Amino acid sequence: MDTFADYILKEEELDAKMEIAYYLSKKTKVFFDKSVIFKTEIARLFLNYSKIQVDKNSVLTACLLCNCKKIDNAQDIEKIHSYAKEGAKYLREMGFDKRFCKICEEINRYSGSNPRERESDILELVDQFGGMLLDRPERIGFKPDEALVLLEHRNLKDEYNRYLNTFIEFVQFLEKIQMNDVVNMTALRRLVKIYNETEELTKFIQKVIYEFEPKIDKLIAEQNDEITEEMLSKIEGANRPLFSEETTKKIMAHIYDDPKIVTNK
Repeated sequence: MDTFADYILKEEELDAKMEIAYYLSKKTKVFFDKSVIFKTEIARLFLNYSKIQVDKNSVLTACLLCNCKKIDNAQDIEKIHSYAKEGAKYLREMGFDKRFCKICEEINRYSGSNPRERESDILELVDQFGGMLLDRPERIGFKPDEALVLLEHRNLKDEYNRYLNTFIEFVQFLEKIQMNDVVNMTALRRLVKIYNETEELTKFIQKVIYEFEPKIDKLIAEQNDEITEEMLSKIEGANRPLFSEETTKKIMAHIYDDPKIVTNK
């Protein structure tokens, strides 16, 4: 008999995964809110950008479930330090294998789990960076460039994350993409705006999947085409002859007609 783990992992469509996780949260009261969807979308974009050799299906599933035992109370330090480990234990009971649960446990570093899985480094970056973009009761959300500085020089100052530099490049790439609507703004700021303006979780999921994703994927494809064309143009420029064909003929004719020029025959 299939477990919940089998059921959600077999479903490869992200919108369907989100629906499964949503109904799990309604039934079991595990943590699942708009921030989970927000961070999962950043993870999807990062995986598409970086082409990192990991199981994308597992990473996105982990994004949806790794915070399952998180609580909203930021003052409960003990719970902040233990929720990832408790979540991993809960997911093990739901049928997920040891490695998947270890990936989820390592979304933060409080459990001391080592060596870290590659997928965990992705979860860590997305969770911390995504969280900094969103408003909290004690502060407003940071701008993407501010969040990157804090991520690199505060949160991960004394830690090694193998994908940090790639993630910084990804955010900088995304910040160059403008999304046109009533007001032009960068892709990440558009995603934050949708988050702030959509209260209901299910409506936010629909807006991300059916409105934001098609637009941003199209813009990224266009941007990549422009970059490819620019690179090809530089390569062609580097291989272009120094002189035109006509000039080359004149030079060669002059060389062979000039008796002072010694040629090898």
